[in-house]
Amino acid sequence: MTASGWDRLALAVAEVLPPGEVDAVWVFTPLRHDTKEWGTAVVSRVDGERRRIYTARYGLAIKGKERGKFETSVQEVGTGPLEALARLLEEAQRRIDDEHPPVSIPPESWFPSAPPGVRVDGPTR
Repeated sequence: MTASGWDRLALAVAEVLPPGEVDAVWVFTPLRHDTKEWGTAVVSRVDGERRRIYTARYGLAIKGKERGKFETSVQEVGTGPLEALARLLEEAQRRIDDEHPPVSIPPESWFPSAPPGVRVDGPTR
C-alpha cells in the first residue's frame, strides 16, 4: 500500500522536527492539476520559550511516467513568544496565499506510524 502525500509529508517533517515538540498542525486542501498533486501544511513547534512556525509542502506525481515521484520542503516562516500563535499563524497563512482556510489536525493523529526502520520521534543521527 502506498502512503498518501500527507503521510509521506508527515514523515519528512518528523525527520526535521521532533514530533513531540509539535503542538499544532493545519492542512490546506491539496491542489491537483494534470499529473501532480501539491499539499501544504502549517506546523507549530514549541522550542523552549519560543514558538516556531513552519510551512511543509509536498509535490506528488499521481499520473504519468513519473508517477510516485515525491518532493518535500520544510521551511521556518516565523518565530515568536509562545502566546503569539494566532499572529504567527495569520502571517504564515498570508505567505501561503490560499483562499481556503486550513483544517486543524491533532499532531498525534497527523504523524503516521512509521514503517520499520523509520523513526518518528525525531531526526535520525
